[in-house]
Amino acid sequence: MTTAAGAMESALIDAAAAGRTEEVTRLIATGASLEAQDSQGRSALLLAVAENHVAVARTLLDAGASPNTQAANRDTPWLLAGASGRAEIIAAMLPRKPDLTIRNRYGGNALIPACERAHVEAVKLLLTSGIDVDHVNDLGWTCLLEIVILGDGGPRHQEVAKLVLAAGANPGLADRDGVTPLAHARQRGQHAIARLIEQAGGR
Repeated sequence: MTTAAGAMESALIDAAAAGRTEEVTRLIATGASLEAQDSQGRSALLLAVAENHVAVARTLLDAGASPNTQAANRDTPWLLAGASGRAEIIAAMLPRKPDLTIRNRYGGNALIPACERAHVEAVKLLLTSGIDVDHVNDLGWTCLLEIVILGDGGPRHQEVAKLVLAAGANPGLADRDGVTPLAHARQRGQHAIARLIEQAGGR
C-alpha cells in the first residue's frame, strides 16, 4: 500500500464514521479500498453501522463493500447491525447475501443479540435471511433462551419471542443445565412469554 493510498483509505474510514456521505462517495470514486481497516480492524462499513449512518452504509454497499469483514473484536457489519437493531441497514445488506456462518465473540449469530435486545424490526428482517433460529452460542443459549434469560418479559420481548417461534425456533431446546425456555420464563414470572412457548409446544 502506498502512502497516498493509505491516506485515502484512512480518509474513507473517517468519513464513514462521521457520516459524510458525499465525501465517502468521492473517495470511492477515486479508488479508496472499500475493505480498508483501521487499527482495530474496523472497516468503513462497520463504522457506518456503529453510528447508524444509513446513507453512508447504503453508499458503501452499493459500491460493493462486504458485510462480512471481521474486526479484531469479531464484529462484522452484519453481526453489528443485528446486535444494534439497524433495521434499515440490514434491509440494505440482505441482497448482498451476508455470510451467516460467521460468529461474534460470544459464538452467536446476528439473531441472538437482536432478540436479547428486542430489536423487533431487525428480527423480522433477520428471519428472512435464512438465519439459524436454533443456533446455540458459547454460553449454551439460543435466541429464545436469551429472550427469556436476558430480556424483561415486556411487550417487545414478547413480540420477538412470537416471531422466532413462528419462524420455527424449537421451544424445547434447553440450556447446558437442562433448563428449558419455558422453565426459565416461569421462574422469572414472564407469564406472557411462557404462554407463547406453551402454545408452540414447549414443556
